Amino acid sequence: MAVAEQSITDFYIYPPIGDDDWRYLRETALVRMYEMQMLTRAALLDMANAESCEAAAGFLTTTEYALPQAGRDFAEVENILRIRRQAIRQLFADLMFDKTVVELFRTRDDFANIRLALRRTLTEKPLGVDYSNDGNFPPERFEQVFEQENYKLLPDHLQAAIDQAVLAYYQNKDIRQIDYAVDKVQAEYNLKRARQLRSIFLLGLFRIQIDLTNIRTMLRLKFTESEQRNVFLSGGYIDLERLQHGLEVGYESLGPLFFVTPYCEVVESGANYLASNKSFLGLEQRCDEHLIGFLKTTMQIVTGPQPIIAYFLMKENEIRTVRLILTAKKNYLDTQLILDRLS
Repeated sequence: MAVAEQSITDFYIYPPIGDDDWRYLRETALVRMYEMQMLTRAALLDMANAESCEAAAGFLTTTEYALPQAGRDFAEVENILRIRRQAIRQLFADLMFDKTVVELFRTRDDFANIRLALRRTLTEKPLGVDYSNDGNFPPERFEQVFEQENYKLLPDHLQAAIDQAVLAYYQNKDIRQIDYAVDKVQAEYNLKRARQLRSIFLLGLFRIQIDLTNIRTMLRLKFTESEQRNVFLSGGYIDLERLQHGLEVGYESLGPLFFVTPYCEVVESGANYLASNKSFLGLEQRCDEHLIGFLKTTMQIVTGPQPIIAYFLMKENEIRTVRLILTAKKNYLDTQLILDRLS
């Protein structure tokens, strides 16, 4: 039976997340316990308001992110955060019975590796060694594929990403077209897999991610006064005509334009911050906040894969936030800018 796909008028803020799956009773209980150990917003604000990087790192001494020498060696900071990310990804793989879902999330790194390889190949820069090891395919295979130009060694969705990105790039040799093309293939692949898995939750998650990507794209095109128009991703809840229209109206009109969508506050707040500060910090904060809000709706599930996926993604976001704060403190960024970025 096909998964029913809601229109944007079928829900107020967040789409449905599906039913309980009693196979995951023990795993869901474990995740609920782990959620209680996550950093609180108050702890993150304390880090952001700290006087220095060392002082910010000091707030982590009783957590899993405890840093030797109060974070004086930033290479050690990166190493600890990398270890925590590897640990949460391994935990996710261990807790999920549906290994195809684990494979699906690993494709994020496959697509990231494709972007990196395409950028280096098309701009004639040597291939490096800083590919992710967390995808479904080892970095060595990417190097072999691109050095030999034998793309048939990769699965169909990655071949499609390469083909479309190369074609888009050579139209005017615009490096940004690589990202647009790969994003398009990745979004289509995610939706296809969510439908095959008959997962209402994953389908909603991926459609929200498409919408948030399109909102970011709309405001970036608007801010740079770009003439590009056919770069929005299809498959989200927002109709593409509304996004196209958003490029033609003033910042002050974007809120009313998106009033009938769940993203009114995201767009209005992000646009106002952009117009006032010439910065996308406010937009990124509101996009993250909206997505985290959706993930938190899994609290209504007693047992199932939804809370496990949500915890995994929220934990990844926590790791990124810790890195963001410590990096900002290390580079002496203004505290208010850090606070504006925290979701």
